Amino acid sequence: MTNVFDLTGRKAVVTGGSRGIGGAIAELFLEHGAEVAICHLDDHDNAESFKDRLKTRGLELHSTECDVSDPAAVAAFAEWAQERMGSVDIVVNSAGLGGGDRPFSMTDDSDWDRIVGVNLRGTMLVTKAFFGAMVSRNYGRIINVASQLAYKGAPGLAHYCAAKAGVVGFTRALAYEGAPYNVMVNAIAPGPVDTELLRNHSKEWLEAKKAQLPIGRFGHVAEIAPTALLLASAAGAFYAGQTLSPNGGDVML
Repeated sequence: MTNVFDLTGRKAVVTGGSRGIGGAIAELFLEHGAEVAICHLDDHDNAESFKDRLKTRGLELHSTECDVSDPAAVAAFAEWAQERMGSVDIVVNSAGLGGGDRPFSMTDDSDWDRIVGVNLRGTMLVTKAFFGAMVSRNYGRIINVASQLAYKGAPGLAHYCAAKAGVVGFTRALAYEGAPYNVMVNAIAPGPVDTELLRNHSKEWLEAKKAQLPIGRFGHVAEIAPTALLLASAAGAFYAGQTLSPNGGDVML
C-alpha cells in the first residue's frame, strides 16, 4: 500500500526551524524522507544541538541564520538552500515573533513594524523567493504558520493578531495563483502551544488561557507538526487556500 505521507526525494525549507513548532516540523519531515534546510535568527547553539541530536538518529539537517524580514538576507538564504539541495519543493514559513502583553496605546511604531515584519512580511519574502520556481516546475507546497489569534484576537496583541490575520489572507489570495500550477498554498493556525513564545506571557495570563480551552491544556509541538506533514504530502493534494486549526478547541470554525 502506498504511503501517502512519504516525502522521499522532496526538498523542504523550514524557517524558524531550530526550535518550537518549526523544529518539530523539520524533524517530522526528515523522518518521512525529505531533505530539509532550516534557518534561524541568533540561535546558533540551539540549532547545532538540534542537528547533533538528529545526527545520532541518522538524520541530516542543513542549518543557517536568516532574518526573514530582511530581503537581502532572504535572497541569500534561498540561494544557500538551493545550492545545497537543488530545487525546493516545500516551504514552511514558521519563523515568528511574539509581542508580549502590551496595550495598543503603548505599542510604538518600531514594535508594530518588527512584529509585522517578521510574522507577515517575512512570510511574504520567503514565499516570493521560492514561489516562481515552483510555478515554473508545476509543483510546490507553501505552508504558512498563522495563529488562532488571527480569528479571535487578544488584548495586548493587536500587532501580532493583525500580522497573523494577514498571513491567513495572504494564504488565501496566493492559493488562487498557485493552484493552477500545482503549487498548493495553505496555512496552519495553532492554538496555544507549549513553546518559548507562549512562556513569555505572565503566569496569570497562562492560567486564564488554559482555563478557556475545552481540552483543558496547552498543545505540544508534536501535535502541530503532523498537520504540516499532511499539507506537504500527497495526502494534502486537494487542499488549497485552507487554514487548518489544531487548537484544542480555542476557536471552532
